[in-house]
Amino acid sequence: MPGAQKGDFAAKLRVAQLRPTKQRVALARLLFAGADRHVTAERLHAEAANSGVRLSLATVYNSLHQFTAAGLLRQVIVDGEKTHFDTNTGEHHHFYFEGGDLLTDIPGGDVRIEGLPRAPAGTEIERVDVVVRLKSRG
Repeated sequence: MPGAQKGDFAAKLRVAQLRPTKQRVALARLLFAGADRHVTAERLHAEAANSGVRLSLATVYNSLHQFTAAGLLRQVIVDGEKTHFDTNTGEHHHFYFEGGDLLTDIPGGDVRIEGLPRAPAGTEIERVDVVVRLKSRG
């Protein structure tokens, strides 16, 4: 995070060219204060409420999408119903635990992808996301 200390969430937002509103700073603190993590908007909204931050679910959704567009988060779509947001924006993939709604990281070097199709004219492949779905045995 060039130009900002880890705990300086307003500076982190300014570096990403986002205005550090009270709501954005509060959400950035929840998202970036610790280790990398995966959250849904609903889970982050509940965390905010539990920490005394009052904001609407729509504000959480909007902020997560703004953080993603600014490169602070990575969006991980597991299915059409729920989107997770990942604070680790580096090259990696995910295990998804069915029934537990839990994502964990797979280092990028642990997955080898071969034989990708050629991108259509005028486009290029930006990245490939792999989600390995797991279920409990038995």
